[in-house]
Amino acid sequence: MPRAPQARRKMYVLDTNVLIHDPNALLNFEEHEVIIPMTVLEELDSLKSGKQAVAADCRQAIRTIDRLLGDATPGEIEKGVPILRGQKAEPLGTLSIIMSTEHTGNHSLPEHLNDNKIINTLAALQNRHKSRDIILVSKDINMRLKARGFGVEAQDYHNDQLLDDIDLLPKGYKEFPGSFWDGMDKVQTLQREGVTEHLLKREGELAKLNINEFVLDEQGFIGQVSDVSEDQLVIKDLHQHDLMNTEIWGLMPRDIYQAMALHLLMDPDIHLINLTGSAGSGKTILALAACIEMTVASKAYKRIIATRSTQGLDEDIGFLPGTESEKMEPWLGAIVDNLEALHEDDENMTASVDYILSKVPLHFKSMNYLRGRSFQHTLLIIDECQNLTPHQVKTIITRAGTGSKVICLGNLAQIDTPYLGPLSSGLTYMTERFKGFQHGGHIHLQGVPRSILAEYAEANL
Repeated sequence: MPRAPQARRKMYVLDTNVLIHDPNALLNFEEHEVIIPMTVLEELDSLKSGKQAVAADCRQAIRTIDRLLGDATPGEIEKGVPILRGQKAEPLGTLSIIMSTEHTGNHSLPEHLNDNKIINTLAALQNRHKSRDIILVSKDINMRLKARGFGVEAQDYHNDQLLDDIDLLPKGYKEFPGSFWDGMDKVQTLQREGVTEHLLKREGELAKLNINEFVLDEQGFIGQVSDVSEDQLVIKDLHQHDLMNTEIWGLMPRDIYQAMALHLLMDPDIHLINLTGSAGSGKTILALAACIEMTVASKAYKRIIATRSTQGLDEDIGFLPGTESEKMEPWLGAIVDNLEALHEDDENMTASVDYILSKVPLHFKSMNYLRGRSFQHTLLIIDECQNLTPHQVKTIITRAGTGSKVICLGNLAQIDTPYLGPLSSGLTYMTERFKGFQHGGHIHLQGVPRSILAEYAEANL
């Protein structure tokens, strides 16, 4: 697209939470001017110390600002330093730091809050450049409301939002009413090594399917997309009876969605699996049963690492007594609860769980533990993944080494982080980005098998 002329180029003022959400956000405003208020730098400075994930993102954002400004003089920084995105790339847009004490008469917010200082800076900037579009970019809904109420345009940071509607997020399967084969003009069926495969033209509803997604109908047919080309799909015929009677560490699926999830979890060629669904749909117990089976029975993996993203975890873990594993146990109680559920029919459930914990190489780890590590032949379970930003998801998944599998669990209806929503969650971002990945799979689990009470509460509260 042609670049906007200088008069039409917008001035984007970034809030601190945008740089924490994506430390490389500065590079994503193309030919427009990016402005960082001095207040934002002060907030980054106050948050950069410590071991929590936020501190690491702050430090990365500060390093990015320093690299982009380079050896620029104070005058050049105030005017705007051209943003270089690569050694051979042309500069595109500018970056500047602003400190304003100028106010428009009595029209200013009391400056006892940093948010107010930033909004006052924008108002002064707007008064100085009346012909320019000046926009506050913030993940904080309340700050955007305050800015609009004060007469300053404000918007969310949308660069890593790949969808306009959460209903467009892939479920990992496509359900067909009646028979799947109705309306299929031409089908070529092959038998290879005991596997039946159907070659179909990629058109209509089939054009929306991605690799490793499932198709199922009301007649009992179920198949998995095993190959995708520009104009053709290959669907591997699966047997519903076999899927529903699969037993993994004593656990059998309660519905076809859990059966598809177990099929993906046990597939050695699938290295990344996302399981989403409402509370009680079976995400954690399915992942745990499959992981124990693959480490204890088949010995395909050496260890299981369970971690969890939860609001307050990074701050509170330091105040809990004991070792890292002991500190993490209260946060990862869901893992132990599901271990008990797997062995509830044993003669002595407590002894069985203790035995499993002593024999299975299961480690409870903090998110901080994952940074800078590389895990070989490891099963990594990330619970409450909906609370991660896209940047944090990338940081964690890139830790997976040779022969490792990452299992992400989450419920987009229960996001606890104030600056994230279903569309901006790292779980949504990852699901959309990996939908064409040959070694990835995603299943949205249906129903609430936990109990009749839980099902009613999920639907009515």
